Amino acid sequence: MSKLFQPLQLGSLALPNRIIIAPMCQYSAVEGSATDWHGIHLGGLSLSGAGLLIVEATAVSPEGRITPADLGLYSDDNEVALARVLTAIRHHSPMPIAIQLGHAGRKASSQAPWDGGKQILPTQPTGWQTLAPSAVPISAAEEPPVALDDAGIAKILADFVATAQRAVKLGFQGIELHAAHGYLLHQFLSPISNQRTDQYGGALENRLRFPLEVFEAVRAAVPAEIPVWVRVSASDWVEGGWDVPGTIALSKALEARGCAAIHVSSGGLSPLQQIPLVDGYQVPFAEQVKAAVSIPVIAVGLITKPSHAEEIIATGKADAVALARGILYDPHWPWHAAAALGAKVTAPKQYWRSQPREFKDLFETTRFGQR
Repeated sequence: MSKLFQPLQLGSLALPNRIIIAPMCQYSAVEGSATDWHGIHLGGLSLSGAGLLIVEATAVSPEGRITPADLGLYSDDNEVALARVLTAIRHHSPMPIAIQLGHAGRKASSQAPWDGGKQILPTQPTGWQTLAPSAVPISAAEEPPVALDDAGIAKILADFVATAQRAVKLGFQGIELHAAHGYLLHQFLSPISNQRTDQYGGALENRLRFPLEVFEAVRAAVPAEIPVWVRVSASDWVEGGWDVPGTIALSKALEARGCAAIHVSSGGLSPLQQIPLVDGYQVPFAEQVKAAVSIPVIAVGLITKPSHAEEIIATGKADAVALARGILYDPHWPWHAAAALGAKVTAPKQYWRSQPREFKDLFETTRFGQR
């Protein structure tokens, strides 16, 4: 029996299989509010048969957006727009849905990737002043961020809490905190971006402090049955940057505070990073974290073949695999994986006739029709 299609518990949230759709920014919101694109994009993914769908990095404040077109959940208008998308999905899909909450920090006020991805200056009409642990720009060519003072740190913590509460109100079944890819919580962790000399900088214990405070505040603010977990970058891929030992220390501290899982990615903090892009290049990081904690660990990064995903789970390197670009390319990847591995998968009744004859038992029956 396929290990990839065995159920998995994230806290009290039961996943029907171990395929997770990773959060992927769409740069298609208006003033933080979801648009028709989000309905089409997320609606399609919700019919894929994966075990969990995580909505893209969602800003906890306007200044926390990566780009002016980022999704947010910091206003009533944002909440109404996202509720419309979720309501439509819930009419047709039983897939568990979580949301990733984040703040871009010094990587905020940027163009969308297809517009070049460069920094938008605060003096430009669509730009704003960025914030970070220290006034250290990503590169010498960029305007430096403003170093957060105590009041600024307190505001961001409150923004995470308020946004998490909005997420619960909307019916999200899990919350992932974004502490990876060079965004604000990751910036506090890495000695490259965090050059503070107060309680939030210097020694590892101090650099862990703010991400842990955010986790504790969000965990305390949402119902116990809503799992909260964290996505981390296990390495900056830069000498002297954030590394695996730090990631393990963070993961253990999060587990002690009730974290439901660790989602292990890497990179994103420095343009000097040197990343070897090969299949499963981040899986060894997940494996090291898994050896150090007892909570589920999610692996991600160029996992594109069902046989590879199965091997990762079957050999205990991770408890689940997350797909990003691979599932955009093949939105029915879980169907194809189930067919290849002799498993069953969720599918809407409108698609029943799509089953090839040799896979006539591919879809399972549920109260939603077939699954």
